[in-house]
Amino acid sequence: MEAPRRVEHQMTDKGYVPVYTTTVVEQPWDQYTADDHRTWSILFQRQQEILKGRACREFLENQSAMGMSDARIPKFEELNQHLIKATGWRLVAVEGLLPELTFFQHLMNREFPVTWWIRRPDQIDYIAEPDLFHDLFGHVPLLMNPVFANYMQAYGAGGVRASTFGNEPLANLTRLYWYTVEFGLIRSEEGLRIYGAGILSSKGESIHSLESAAPNRIGFDVERVMRTRYRIDTFQKTYFVIDSFEQLFRATVDPDFGPIYYHLKGADSVPAGAVLDTDQVDQRGSGEGWLTDGDV
Repeated sequence: MEAPRRVEHQMTDKGYVPVYTTTVVEQPWDQYTADDHRTWSILFQRQQEILKGRACREFLENQSAMGMSDARIPKFEELNQHLIKATGWRLVAVEGLLPELTFFQHLMNREFPVTWWIRRPDQIDYIAEPDLFHDLFGHVPLLMNPVFANYMQAYGAGGVRASTFGNEPLANLTRLYWYTVEFGLIRSEEGLRIYGAGILSSKGESIHSLESAAPNRIGFDVERVMRTRYRIDTFQKTYFVIDSFEQLFRATVDPDFGPIYYHLKGADSVPAGAVLDTDQVDQRGSGEGWLTDGDV
């Protein structure tokens, strides 16, 4: 078997260009260097401290239950023992960013793709693409939660269906993933908490998402989310807030997305920082520091 590759985005004069791969590999755990384990340890310790009182309880409890620690990069086979027992999910090692349909198919089969390589020491504070730390630390603990795990599988199945409908439904679904799985907030008895992996794995956005006056915080509505553009180069202008993981699951499973896609077909997208009259607004952001262009 060939050694796993490190497939990364390419920097060009137009910025980072994504590079895709479909290859599933064995996690080359014995090949991780001392710097790799040290990078994991630094990031893990830093985020554990920052997320106290900020991350949702389910994330913190499941991370502990899985035995994740700062001691070393976890072995996927050890984490899979916990995941399979709890929700029937398992991790698969991949070389980098997957094409949409391949990603959806993995989720539909209760497989979560994790990039096998971790960022370099000079990328501690920022990397332009998902790496092992983002995937493993940010995403995996909530796959131990049965309701969230079911949402992820339903999302994958919805993505496979949407891939037959054309580009517009896929854009709608991408926005749903972005504003929930990656950058979602949840209400709890203790107040607003983070559940989105893009926030959980980011030092700066963990603080910004909950405590900054700049962003909007708006109640979750599936059609509203599917219409809303987002940012890939800065902190989010808007965060959508769910009441529970059950709400998220029902929004994905109960409706037939076909009519939603039909209803949204040709509709204008909503700028990332917009607040609509129909929104349930927790906070109308000040907009401080917002860029005027670059919404995706």
